Amino acid sequence: MIDDSVFGTVPLRGAAHGPAEGPGVAAVEAAVRAAAAAEIMPRFRQLAAHEIVEKSGPHDLVTVADRLAEEHLTAALTELLPGSVVVGEEAVHEDPAVYDALRGVAPVWIVDPVDGTRQFVRGEPGFCTLVALAQEGELLASWTFAAALDTMAIAVRGKGAVLDGVPLRSGAPEPGVTLRVAHSHPDYTSQAQKNALLGLDCPDIEARPCGSAGLEYLSVARGALDAVAFNWELAWDHAAGLLLVTEAGGAQTTLAGEPYRIAGGNVLPFTAARDERTARRVRDRLRAGAARHAG
Repeated sequence: MIDDSVFGTVPLRGAAHGPAEGPGVAAVEAAVRAAAAAEIMPRFRQLAAHEIVEKSGPHDLVTVADRLAEEHLTAALTELLPGSVVVGEEAVHEDPAVYDALRGVAPVWIVDPVDGTRQFVRGEPGFCTLVALAQEGELLASWTFAAALDTMAIAVRGKGAVLDGVPLRSGAPEPGVTLRVAHSHPDYTSQAQKNALLGLDCPDIEARPCGSAGLEYLSVARGALDAVAFNWELAWDHAAGLLLVTEAGGAQTTLAGEPYRIAGGNVLPFTAARDERTARRVRDRLRAGAARHAG
């Protein structure tokens, strides 16, 4: 577990928008690990058929582990930071109005209890728990925990990122190399977004559909993947990873050339990459795809 001497507490804005102290980074890490230990890992490769439910379709699954882990985290995180609220994937599924908290002034925990539910259901280790803390649209800290791999990545705004205690640096691809890019599956896109993704079909990009978004972001932060390109903007999939990539030295941009906004309204697709040059390169390919295939 990371000692708070690495990052200390998370900076927040006070009631009068002055400085205030949020929770200790290590305390949040402990809460994330505890939720995974209590609700996720005991069910890994142990799920019964009735514990898996389709939401919007066969590729959008929820399990009893997702629901119970989110409940566990909601209780633990709001206790760590009184006055905070939680925007969790399962809570928003039940009540879409919960998402509006991202536009408020209170500190918000953004939670995806099991990112990569399909992998979790198949008994594969490629899933993680994502938690980010934001306030008034600004990402402040994030935790990415791959429980089956026992690996934890943490980022704090302005203070960098670590993976299992070791500083993360995304680096930059060598000039002229073929870029490795993970992207949204084309089956789950609008036609316009599908057109944009076709821009990645070119000789200097090696593109593939993504797995767990959180783990793909971690791969970018580690320099094991050059970029990601996504055409959905739900904050629980992206908030933790975007801060992780940024604090590791990477960059991100939407199709409009603007930073991703956690409350929504982004021009999609957007990309996060190991460095700014790569982010622009991927964005330009997406723009070219959109222009070439429009109409």
